Amino acid sequence: MNQEAKGTLFAFIALILVGIEPVVIKSNPVNPLSFAAFSALFASLILWVMILPSGKWKELKESPEHLHKAFLVGLFGTALAYIAYSYGARMSTAINASLITRSEVLYSFVLSYLFLRERITKKQLVLSLIILLGIVLVITQGRFIEPKRGDVLLLLTPLFWQIGHTIAKQLKYSPYLIATLRNTFGGLILLVLALSLDLEFTKLAVVEGVIIALTQVLWYSAIRLINLSKATAIITPAPAVAIGLSILLGENFTVYHAVGFILIMIGTLGVSKIKSERR
Repeated sequence: MNQEAKGTLFAFIALILVGIEPVVIKSNPVNPLSFAAFSALFASLILWVMILPSGKWKELKESPEHLHKAFLVGLFGTALAYIAYSYGARMSTAINASLITRSEVLYSFVLSYLFLRERITKKQLVLSLIILLGIVLVITQGRFIEPKRGDVLLLLTPLFWQIGHTIAKQLKYSPYLIATLRNTFGGLILLVLALSLDLEFTKLAVVEGVIIALTQVLWYSAIRLINLSKATAIITPAPAVAIGLSILLGENFTVYHAVGFILIMIGTLGVSKIKSERR
């Protein structure tokens, strides 16, 4: 399997995991910062257990000059993104949160073009817009979306994710070490903030930690092999995966679901066939 195919496969598996994740987060019975802190720290624990025997941690000794960039990945990609999302979602609606955070693919185009010198084709842009249109139909079911106060914070969430991904794409560390450091730094920042609230633990944080660890290793492996903009377009339909699972479990299936899923499939499969190139 060549580099392009392997990276695309990793992104598709990450898509499925990211689609399952909201079900776990929605079931969280404790305050969001505590849940995020313990989830990230448990994910980092799993990853430390994996990388210590393998010797991948030695990359820190060989290239300590990149450690501050890894801290920034944790700050933007985990801590700031989760804070913006959790408080933004509280002041908005679940539909707005699902739709607005999917603007991540548009942030990805801009940042990837400017800082990673990735080539963004017209075909890629059109296919990504088709994916977004499909998501709008699946989530809104044709209803009008009313702007809410928290929408500004929700707009910042995917920007923070993409800033973290852009920095991570330039790191020389292995995907395992990047994911480990991101969750270690991000989890510690969130833990400090959560201490000012009622620090609560739930076993679901362990489940979320496992999902985070798997997803991020696959994600950083993917963006090492293919363009960040392409990988982001592939995982954009994640909310539709969650809705698809709900339908399989007995929820109503409408014509908006059907049209939306068809558009998402066309767009995602089309993007997956685009070759990663640099300007």
